[in-house]
Amino acid sequence: MRKVALLDYGSGNLRSAQRALERAGADVEITSDFDTALNAEGLLVPGVGAFEACMGGLLAVRGDRIIGRRLAGGRPVLGICVGMQILFDRGVEFDAETPGCGEWPGSVTRLQADVLPHMGWNTVQAPEGSTLFAGIDDDARFYFVHSFAAQEWTMDSAGSKIAPPRLTWSDHGGRFLAAVENGPLSATQFHPEKSGDVGAQLLTNWIGSL
Repeated sequence: MRKVALLDYGSGNLRSAQRALERAGADVEITSDFDTALNAEGLLVPGVGAFEACMGGLLAVRGDRIIGRRLAGGRPVLGICVGMQILFDRGVEFDAETPGCGEWPGSVTRLQADVLPHMGWNTVQAPEGSTLFAGIDDDARFYFVHSFAAQEWTMDSAGSKIAPPRLTWSDHGGRFLAAVENGPLSATQFHPEKSGDVGAQLLTNWIGSL
């Protein structure tokens, strides 16, 4: 049974995520302790609410340093919802710009849709060879609740010896990134813990890769 640390930094439905991870076969510890989060086999970073508030909470527990040090050592991290958004360079909400963790280039911005938030079930377009979406049907639906997202991918992988990131897209008034798989760092804009059987399969796939 893989040990997964669920980072407690004041954002996210921790109990729901804990139950979903345990059902998927993980031994889960909710923690804000630096060493515990750093040394677990997997780290899940949740996130609900505003980008700025989430970054404030993350910095308060040195979560940015935990993520950076884990990735430097090749240790897996999974971000969910705003826990995905804070991995980018910056978030722009109502003319306020907040620095993110900077693991990926680019900005998180407001969706260009007539109806916000984007709340409910939607399909995604996953790439060939995806680990997260292995065994999941192309028409599967995942549960989203958000008004902001990364709407383009600007990382240049040309000439890199590392495999290019696998990008999964969805659409709500325009396309946006629904998931990214980039070596040990993965993230989903949707909530797998609220996505029923397909969300459980995705978490099982991630735990199996640890």
